[in-house]
Amino acid sequence: MQRIRLRYTKRGRLRFTSHRDFQRAFERALRRAEVPMAYSAGFTPHPKVSYANAAPTGTGSEAEYLEIALTDARDPDKLRELLDESMPVGLDIIDAVEARTSGLADRLTASVWELRLDGVSPEDAERAVDAFTAAETVEVQRKAKNGMRTFDARGAVASLKAHSAQPEAPSAQPDAHDPQADRPTDQACAILRLVVRHVTPAVRPDDVLSGLRAVADLAPPVPAAVTRLAQGLFDEETGTVTDPLAPDREAAASSPVFSGDTAAATAKASA
Repeated sequence: MQRIRLRYTKRGRLRFTSHRDFQRAFERALRRAEVPMAYSAGFTPHPKVSYANAAPTGTGSEAEYLEIALTDARDPDKLRELLDESMPVGLDIIDAVEARTSGLADRLTASVWELRLDGVSPEDAERAVDAFTAAETVEVQRKAKNGMRTFDARGAVASLKAHSAQPEAPSAQPDAHDPQADRPTDQACAILRLVVRHVTPAVRPDDVLSGLRAVADLAPPVPAAVTRLAQGLFDEETGTVTDPLAPDREAAASSPVFSGDTAAATAKASA
């Protein structure tokens, strides 16, 4: 059995798709591409697909990950192309590697987010960020199954910085690969770059926005456009988030023979 790890996106208006919507679209793509999927046992077999830390509905992402199990070996790059052709534009399969290591989910310990705050000046955003990062704790509330839950949104934030964005004229044909293609603006806005650790309870970008409102009364006039730019292992020394597929690439480089070629060679030798 071969395992393939894929990186996919949620871009433009497709960021409003739920995780279940993506699952349905991806399973249809598997059938269209005639991928030799391995299936679970039992009365209701289903394709062996493992999803890792999916982004919330309404947020865009350039770094979602999943793993599939195949009964027959396939070239990861060719498989990626076939699957990407079978997916809607905006739900794009952008990377594929053969799983040569274990623990993909364990390498997703932090995320890099971009928060676009239309109608907020960079100066106001920077003041709010300074107040947030200076606080030891920032308590926020979120509705849970058992009612409202109060927790600290500050501790999980490894980095939070404010930047300015130049105004852009709306395009008649926006680029579908632009994470903010559905949010054109003709006025300047603030951009927040957020690095947050994956902790329990999870701290989401909207929790950080709630924290900014609590400590600095920062309230964007329209909902923020949120995009995950990366997720992976958090490097405490550099404060960066590393590529979670890098260990598989390194393992493949040290043993570059594709498993499908190995299987073919073995069959030829035994013939």
